[in-house]
Amino acid sequence: MKKDPPLAICSRCNLRELCLPTGLNAREMEQLDAIVTTRRKLSRGEALFRNGDAFKGLYAVRTGFFKSFVATETGKEQVIGFQMAGDIIGLDGIGSQQHLCDTVALETTEVCIMPWERLEDLSKDMPILQRHLHRIMSQEIVREHGVMLLLGTMRAEERLAAFLLNLAQRLNARGFSSSEFILRMTREEIGSYLGLKLETVSRTFTKLVDTGVIAVKSRHVHILDMAALKTMANAL
Repeated sequence: MKKDPPLAICSRCNLRELCLPTGLNAREMEQLDAIVTTRRKLSRGEALFRNGDAFKGLYAVRTGFFKSFVATETGKEQVIGFQMAGDIIGLDGIGSQQHLCDTVALETTEVCIMPWERLEDLSKDMPILQRHLHRIMSQEIVREHGVMLLLGTMRAEERLAAFLLNLAQRLNARGFSSSEFILRMTREEIGSYLGLKLETVSRTFTKLVDTGVIAVKSRHVHILDMAALKTMANAL
């Protein structure tokens, strides 16, 4: 594990609008800068934390992609989420004070560490921060419900279309193209997240390509027909 020396980062970060509340005044930003002072760099395959690790704080993703997963009774990975720059990781540990899943880097990544005790104390005196933390937790609950709906009611094509559409929208919110992107996760990991076998994921990708909805070259995806993808994902 590599750590940079302490430095104020929130006020100078171009992702602050994604992971921090809007409307902070200069003094409030300085208070956040005082507690979010450390970054951590991880290599591909390195764990940010493991299931059962003590909960110490939240992590704001600066660069790269992560996957979160739990181990099934057979020892297989069940992917429960993918995180990217601007996302907050570690919410699973707030209630029990220990992490309930593994979160591993899918590529070279960097996170900002937010010690929970200091963050919680600051939120008591900063209502805007407290509301922001509650909003993040609420969004996580909504996301989990969305995944349950995805797995319970959608066919394979609809699941993959919804996944690609969601990924495109998240990347677009971060200033990237919403129509062209590189998948940082494998098809097997996508299948684990969507509740599909690897063969089904590959077959469904081929179907989307054959119908002209997307073009795929290795992990590079180009959405050719956004309207069709939205219709397939029941997003219209």
